Amino acid sequence: MISPKKLLRMARKWQNLDATGGKFLATPSVADKGHFVVYTTDERRFMIPLSYLCSDIFQMLFEMSEEEFGLSSDGPIIMPCDAAAMEYIVSLVKQGVAKELEKALLNSILCRRCS
Repeated sequence: MISPKKLLRMARKWQNLDATGGKFLATPSVADKGHFVVYTTDERRFMIPLSYLCSDIFQMLFEMSEEEFGLSSDGPIIMPCDAAAMEYIVSLVKQGVAKELEKALLNSILCRRCS
């Protein structure tokens, strides 16, 4: 599991890399204050509030991302879902969804990865 502190350190390192001419998937990875940047498998960029780090669904997504893509210290965090799924996840977390719905959503993401 990636701790919020480690995630912030990684984001700062990527911002420094970007400032020195490093390449990323799309637009610069600098996030607004109080947010972090992730990318989806279809290379869409999302700026997520730091408060979402505590949600179970984002914790599971980070674990799945680590299993699938590894911990890259020289690139962006890639979530194991497409942009449509990420938009749905962000809207659910924003609304404060029930744990059962989070589990169902994660199961559907796992099923898509297996197929």
